[in-house]
Order: sequence, then C-alpha cells, then structure tokens
Amino acid sequence: MRTLRTTALSALAAGAVVASTLVGTGGPATAAPSPDLSVTNVTAHLQKLQDIATANGGNRATGRPGYKASLDWVKARLDAVGYTTQVQTFSTSSGTSYNLVADWPGGDAEHVVMTGAHLDSVSSGPGINDNGTGSAAVLEAALAWAASGNTPRNHLRFAWWGAEEQGLLGSNHYMRNLPTADKDRIDLYMNYDMVGSPNPGYFVYDDNPAGNGARDAMTAYYTSKGIPWEYIDVQGRSDHASFRSYGIPTTGMYSGGETIKTSAQASKWGGTAGQAFDPCYHRSCDTMANVNTTALDRNLDMIGHMVWLYADKDYGTTLPPTGANLLGNPGFESGATVWTGTAGPITSSTGRPARTGSWKAWLGGNGSTSTETISQQVTVPAGATAARLSYWLRSDTAESGTTAYDTLRVQVVSGSTTTTLRTFSNVGTSTTYAQFSHSLAAYAGKTVTVKFLATEDSSLQTSFVVDDTAVTTS
Repeated sequence: MRTLRTTALSALAAGAVVASTLVGTGGPATAAPSPDLSVTNVTAHLQKLQDIATANGGNRATGRPGYKASLDWVKARLDAVGYTTQVQTFSTSSGTSYNLVADWPGGDAEHVVMTGAHLDSVSSGPGINDNGTGSAAVLEAALAWAASGNTPRNHLRFAWWGAEEQGLLGSNHYMRNLPTADKDRIDLYMNYDMVGSPNPGYFVYDDNPAGNGARDAMTAYYTSKGIPWEYIDVQGRSDHASFRSYGIPTTGMYSGGETIKTSAQASKWGGTAGQAFDPCYHRSCDTMANVNTTALDRNLDMIGHMVWLYADKDYGTTLPPTGANLLGNPGFESGATVWTGTAGPITSSTGRPARTGSWKAWLGGNGSTSTETISQQVTVPAGATAARLSYWLRSDTAESGTTAYDTLRVQVVSGSTTTTLRTFSNVGTSTTYAQFSHSLAAYAGKTVTVKFLATEDSSLQTSFVVDDTAVTTS
C-alpha cells in the first residue's frame, strides 16, 4: 500500500445486514455457501513470494527481477487451472513493470466482477504483508473457484497490479487503456491490500459508498462472524482508486499499516495499543514473520465469501444484439486465441483452404490413429428466445466405401453431460464449404463448451476443415 497521507476512521457502525443477501441495485441474490479457503495454501504462496525475494536481492519491487519472477509464478498457477491470462507491459521510472489479468471462462460478459491486489513490494524489503498477503489471498480465491465446479452468473476477473507503490501506475494503466464499453461492463472492483498485519485491525473501505452494496455485504460478513470492524476512507492509497475515478463501485479491506492502534481498538481487536498495526510497514522486516495468521485466515474467508457472493449477484440480464456472435475469434484469424484443445489444428497452412481469410481449424488429415479437438466456452443468455450454433465445413478423404473410419463430432458440454449435435465421417465428404447449424435453446442461461472432436483410424487420412463459427441469439 502507498504511504499514508490522511486517514479518516469512523466508529464501529451499528446494525447488521443479513450476510447472505446482497444490498444495492439489481435485487437480492443468495450465493453458494461461503468457502472455507485454506490458510495453509496461502501461507505456502507467501513462502514462495518470500523465496523469490530472497533469491532476487531481498525484494519484489517494480523494475527488479523479483517482481517479474513473482508475476510469472502467479501466472503459471492460473494457467494450469484454466484461466485465460494476459500480461500487460508498461514503463515506469524504475524500469518495465507488468500487470497480470486473469479471466475465468464463462459468466455474463456484460457484468464483470473484478478482484485485485498489487503484487509489487517496495525496494527495501520483500513485501510479505504489503502486499504478499493480498496477492496470495486473491490467488487462493481464484484457484479455489477453478476447483469448485461452480458456474458464475457474472464474469469473474482477477488482477495483480504492478507499480502500485509508485503511485497506482499499473491499475491506472489498465483503466486508461481499457475501452469505454469494457469499463462500463465492470459492475464491481474489490481491492485487497495488506490483509494479515501483525497487530491487526479490520477496516472496510468507505470512500465510495453511493449505491455500493458490496461495502455493506462485507461488513455484514464480519458481523455474522462476530468480528468487529471499522470503516476507513483510504482515499487514493491503493488500486481501487483507479476504478473509482471512472465511477465504478469499489470496496476492499485493509488490516492496518503504519498508523498507531488506539486503546479502544486494542480492546476491540486485541493486539497492542500504542504500536503500529504493521511496525514493519515498508521495511526489510516485512517477511514471513510479519504476518498474523489469524487475521489472514479470517480475511481470506471473507474474500472467498465476497467472490462467491458477487459471482451470483443478479445485475439483470443484458442480451446481446440480435445476430451478435457470442464466440471469440470465430474465424480463427487470431490463431488459437480463445480456443482450447489439441495443439496444431488451428492453422494458416495452405494445405487446405480457409473459407474466408487465411486461418481455419483443420482437424484430422493425419492418416494415423489420432484424436484432435478445439473447444470454447460460451454463455447462452437466459432471456434469449432462440440460440444457434453455426459453422462452415469442408472435408476430403483417402478412404473409400461406406464404412465410417474417421469422424468429426460437433458437441456441446454442459456440466458433466456431453451431447453430440452431429457426426460427420469419411462417408459423404465434400470439398465445397457448406454451412450447418444447431439449436442451443436448451442451454439458455447456461455456460457451455462448444467442441469439435475429430478421430482417425490407423490409415488413410480424412480432413475436416471448420471455419467461420458462430453462436447467435434472438
């Protein structure tokens, strides 16, 4: 967290709000049960950040190798569980810095809920409480969501910011370069900066209260657990300010920094009056020993509660324009971007023509026992009266006769159920592109995976070339 300029605290607010109910516009919504996230896992994440700092001059500061090593490690963890990650590069007076943004596939792309923390330390120390704790807790929440099997109503995005300690440079860079339409899609940004201070308090951001039910949902959670809390106006001290300046609702939690804990606060929270909430704030002693595990555990579970709660908040359904394509990179002209599956089928090779442009998905054509797939998650809006999957296909084969040796299955995966919409084979191939379509009306309100699956036997090739895919609604 940036150095404190002015801080305003209010007394403990009176009156609890029901913890499982969202307050604010868009109507109430009840989330899946709050997760009990693993503080053991978070402690292991912190130890990794400490090890990175130790191996890189004792810090993880912007422009230093420890920062990029921290970002690369977090990115690898997210990539391994299915997040779509993006690294943004920007310049600072201390050298190049980076943001890491991770999107969980699915959820209503018109309603984005973001959770973030700054990943950089100051140059004088490893930054384990500031802000390893926030970064590690957000990482654990993201990993736990990926493992939960839940399907979010809203689109979930997580972020780790660079150069916060130099003046919120990373989050400012992100918002400054985000198109206006994408800014408008962000319904909430939650910021976690220092959540395991050694002499902790429980401070809830109160600098953007207008229409901000998330602030009240957070205080309600603490009240439900018997944890006293106070509001704090953190002003421009952390990355929420980059979102607040564009009118986006924000909230967050802070367990205290260099300011002194009062006797009243010590009486309420325990700890030591007359000492800083974090005596090692921006110092070399901000190491693994500088974390209060009880506070970290409580705040970790609060972060999980808020992610789970707002993943399901009903912001209302925003239907895409009639005929709008819900698939990303539908003609493959950006290579394998957005699509997942077997490496290789999405290609600009001239061995088989694309229908339009240069790229297509060329599945099969190996002449040997093989299986190839491409797939993409898509959310079919709940309010759509009709939804269709369409694509163009051409095929050719070296097989003969009426036996289906090689096949292409067009499938929809919903939860644990896979439905084959159509099967093509080496029988009846055509080198002229033809369009095919299938209704997805049965999947309204669900996030599903559209999948093309090709299998070949041990000899004689069959090529299935797919191009210009679409999922549209009306």
